[in-house]
Amino acid sequence: MDKLQFDGPVVLAILDGVGLAPDSNGNAVSKARTIFLGQASQKYLHVALDASGEAVGLLPGQMGNSEVGHNTMGCGRVIKQGIAHIEEAFASGEVFDSEAWKGAITRILSENNRSQLDKTSEVWYNNKIAPATLHFAGIFSDGGVHSHISHLEQMIEKAYEEGVRRMRIHAIFDGRDVPPMAEPKYIQRIEQFAKRFPDADIQIASGGGRMVCVADRYENDWMVVKAGFDMMVRGEAKYFFRSAEEAVTTLRRIEPDVQDQYLPPFVIVDADDRPVGKIEKGDALIYFDFRADRAIEIAQAFTYWDFPYFDRGDYQPTDVYFVGMTEYNSDTHVPEHRLVEPIHIDQTLNEFLGKHGVSELAVSETVKFGHITYYFNGNSYERAEREDFEQIDSYTEPFDTRPWMRTAEITDKVLEKLPDYKFVRINYPGGDMVGHTANIEATIVAMEAIDLSLARIMKKVTEMGGCMIVVADHGNAEELLDKEGKPKTSHTINKVPCIICDDTANREKYELNDLDNPGLSNIASTVATLLGLEAPKEWGKSLIKLTADDVVGMEPTLDRPTV
Repeated sequence: MDKLQFDGPVVLAILDGVGLAPDSNGNAVSKARTIFLGQASQKYLHVALDASGEAVGLLPGQMGNSEVGHNTMGCGRVIKQGIAHIEEAFASGEVFDSEAWKGAITRILSENNRSQLDKTSEVWYNNKIAPATLHFAGIFSDGGVHSHISHLEQMIEKAYEEGVRRMRIHAIFDGRDVPPMAEPKYIQRIEQFAKRFPDADIQIASGGGRMVCVADRYENDWMVVKAGFDMMVRGEAKYFFRSAEEAVTTLRRIEPDVQDQYLPPFVIVDADDRPVGKIEKGDALIYFDFRADRAIEIAQAFTYWDFPYFDRGDYQPTDVYFVGMTEYNSDTHVPEHRLVEPIHIDQTLNEFLGKHGVSELAVSETVKFGHITYYFNGNSYERAEREDFEQIDSYTEPFDTRPWMRTAEITDKVLEKLPDYKFVRINYPGGDMVGHTANIEATIVAMEAIDLSLARIMKKVTEMGGCMIVVADHGNAEELLDKEGKPKTSHTINKVPCIICDDTANREKYELNDLDNPGLSNIASTVATLLGLEAPKEWGKSLIKLTADDVVGMEPTLDRPTV
């Protein structure tokens, strides 16, 4: 036998944020009543995959995330990316040798005499015309998924060495990639760091949680971006405080259980109640997130001339020199100025299948649509020949209030479209998006909704003579309490499940490949094998291999954890 042949489609169902871990009080995966997944892990070939650290191109021990997970699955190999790519750029000096960095510093130093500007743009500070300001904004933590506070510190130090004395920080509080109420630690850290430069004026100027301020993604809610823009540029917010520490303390007093990611926007003001650091004409802003999904919209707000999403007042893109940590959209090349050039990903699965005439469909809801399309396709929205996308609008309410999310609607769309495509890939967001709230009961509901949908899809796939791979991109829902029993909202470094669900005669024609440390980079080749295609030699090996006639029916040799 040379290759497998399925009459029906091959479906790749990605359970976002669903890892493998022993049963525990914080394990919403094991606590959920997931009949399909439980039976599938006993009936079909299954293997645990590495989805974090070096297995997905990150630093050793770094938790995986949806961006790198989908990149790795979609390109079939490990590419150094995310924080590992950025760390190399800092170590090599690429960041500070970039035209973007030089442009920002030049902008600040050349604009130091504000009297050169027209009277309407003069900025007064302590009764004097203020010098131009270098601003920084981004996810304010050491989570390493979107950003890292050490990068901010390195840039502050380098800017000081180059003569910049006035800097402002707009802190987008995390609470997801780090403990949910950890932000005071990072405020104290940056304020202590600023004391190393006593003749400089370095302050936090504004802040707010990532889910309500600045960091929207996939155009789910542009009002989140507007709240951040108004906070940073106009100095407008619901709350005003004398310091960031006072802000968090007071807001936590008002709502004791509010997580950092939901802290409302605030502005820091001086003794005369004037904002200490609005982004003004002549300033420069460095957005220090390296992950694109929560950076692209705010980048557009600062750089697009044709901007229809909200009123920016009299702001013009030439007012501020905007710099991104890297490129946030490889199709439109936004932003123009970036500190680190993006990684280039070629030979992606969608391109490979397109060249072989395979019809493809990608389906998810808004909050993960970019992952199943843009990231899976090597950081590009460009479609291959015969490739289509279907997006289901996400709810705008907090995820733990509607934990079933749009799981059923995603499934309805897939069942409707299955007859038209040979390869269908799906992202079910519930494990990750609800898991990030650390609401265990809600995450259990999310998992049970996904399980019901998997059963529905598998029934149809089997009727059509196809098969389905169930896999996850990283862990989260399986570990919602930390070692001290406190809520945990971050991803994990746990392995993830991979189950090859096949009720056709083909099931007797292949077995698990005996691979050392299989990971997400083996998914693309596995899809190719199931579609009867020979994968590119650059890809990781397939998880399955065809059996010889005399070993047909043997049990798999790998003893792996089950879901």
